[in-house]
Amino acid sequence: MATINHFEYGWITPALSYALSVLGSFLGLICAGRIRTAHTGGQRAWWGILAAWAIGGTAIWTMHFMAMLGFGVEGTRIRYDVPLTVASAVTAVAAVGIGLAIVGTGRLSAVRIIVGGVFTGAGVAAMHYTGMAAMRLNGDLVYDRTRVVLSVAIAVAAATVALWLAVTVRRLLALVGSALVMGVAVNGMHFTGMSALSVHLHDRQGRLSGAGVSTLLVPIVLAVIFVVVGLVYALLAAPTEEDRAGAAYLDTRREPFPATAEPGTPPDPAGLRAHSARTTLGQPGGTPFPRRRDDSPR
Repeated sequence: MATINHFEYGWITPALSYALSVLGSFLGLICAGRIRTAHTGGQRAWWGILAAWAIGGTAIWTMHFMAMLGFGVEGTRIRYDVPLTVASAVTAVAAVGIGLAIVGTGRLSAVRIIVGGVFTGAGVAAMHYTGMAAMRLNGDLVYDRTRVVLSVAIAVAAATVALWLAVTVRRLLALVGSALVMGVAVNGMHFTGMSALSVHLHDRQGRLSGAGVSTLLVPIVLAVIFVVVGLVYALLAAPTEEDRAGAAYLDTRREPFPATAEPGTPPDPAGLRAHSARTTLGQPGGTPFPRRRDDSPR
């Protein structure tokens, strides 16, 4: 039985993984809140995709990989199978996206939240163990079934709570508190699943295939930066409900053109045409100025 170290670099990797999960959860909750307030199906799909990328990609999968940087097994190096690693990321994003689609469309109910939470939680657990299967080391991975079941239960509970928060929480302080709670839940699921693992080393040390941590770290960090910047930009550029209300109020304050204007008549924003009509009222010949008293016939 090999000695496993989950915190090879001390507190740095768990702190960074928690920070990433909180950041992704916060941005994802904001995007998810826009789903039910969107006015078109295209807008709902857009905010659902952004929320899935934030929660599934950043809060869950990137957190998982950051925590794995601190994972080490004494007596062997660790490399990662790139296709399986990418598949684990796609699984996380797809699971969260489908869960949001379940609760974000139609009439909101407890059944929808539970069904979406079960599906999303199972997807998150599948992401975790797919990412673990992507490891390449000189040994065999063995899991304790009880702790595996416990980690799946935590993933389902965390996903259900996350979906419920995504469609109910609106205020800023509540969003921050919800993101902090979600960060604890996501990290709790990860380290519970990791505690179920034990490694039996091989007698012979063979050559390992796959990519090293340093090879994967740079593209992952760049992807996180681009995703976070893109999400922040999308949130800042999108009009809020207050913006829409203000625009509607300005529309009601605008005065329409006179109903008596003939077709093809150019606009008269200064009201000169109406003034001319008032001054010619009752004047012979349509003179635009009133007649002076000394102009009357003698």
